Amino acid sequence: MENPAPSPLEIYKVLPQTNCGKCILPSCLAFAAAVAAGNRKLTECPDLAPEIASGFAARHGEPEGGRDRNLVQAEFVDRLQRKMTAVDFERIAPVIGARLDSGHLVINSLGKDFRVDRQGNLVSECHIIPWVQIPLLSYITNPTHAEISGRWISFRELKGGIDWQGLFTSRCEQPLRKLADGNPDLLQDIIDLFMGRSIEWYEADIALVLHPLPKIPILICYQAPDDDLDSALTIFFDKCCGMNLHIKAIFTLCSGLVQMFAKVADHHR
Repeated sequence: MENPAPSPLEIYKVLPQTNCGKCILPSCLAFAAAVAAGNRKLTECPDLAPEIASGFAARHGEPEGGRDRNLVQAEFVDRLQRKMTAVDFERIAPVIGARLDSGHLVINSLGKDFRVDRQGNLVSECHIIPWVQIPLLSYITNPTHAEISGRWISFRELKGGIDWQGLFTSRCEQPLRKLADGNPDLLQDIIDLFMGRSIEWYEADIALVLHPLPKIPILICYQAPDDDLDSALTIFFDKCCGMNLHIKAIFTLCSGLVQMFAKVADHHR
């Protein structure tokens, strides 16, 4: 019988537990959670001896880099789809900003409609990929739902955000800032292509609001480089986002958006 996947606590016990921050995550426990989720590799810890990582992988019957990410995603989607069978579509539709059509939930994401049946299967004119599928099903099955508040907060202020802040900065904000630096028209293109809205924001050259999901508004604020000052980009979230979606799903959604924006930038080049 195969050994079960190690828990974050089991992984944490083999780490140096110094919270050095070299992995760009705020703590060794956060790094352990990322390894357990398949988002990081144990060998990415700069201070962990290779023989310890190899020995741990051997004991748990797993490849040194952790479980295959596609397998982890498939298992997670399967769990979400099982949860979908218990969802009352008639009740939840107005709560999450969706509508009913022929027994399906129809949810708009960035101007595109996604149809979801009672088994959690998605249909859209867009290609269905995990970074869309997982957050969307998580959004529907989330146990709590709040209305949009109009109050913007940082990622680290969201519930659980502190543990994911380092990864969010390195996978979302920093790559998007570099894309904006190299493509001056990119953020305006995003507004035009994905039903965005430009707003005034203190000390931002461009501030745009997007709705990846109906009640998950995000605000991207970009300040272009000026003389000796580097550029800056921060992604904010309406306070309701922490109630409407788990922090891991928010991270998945944002990292997927950045990958999509990179493809837009490549197309324009």
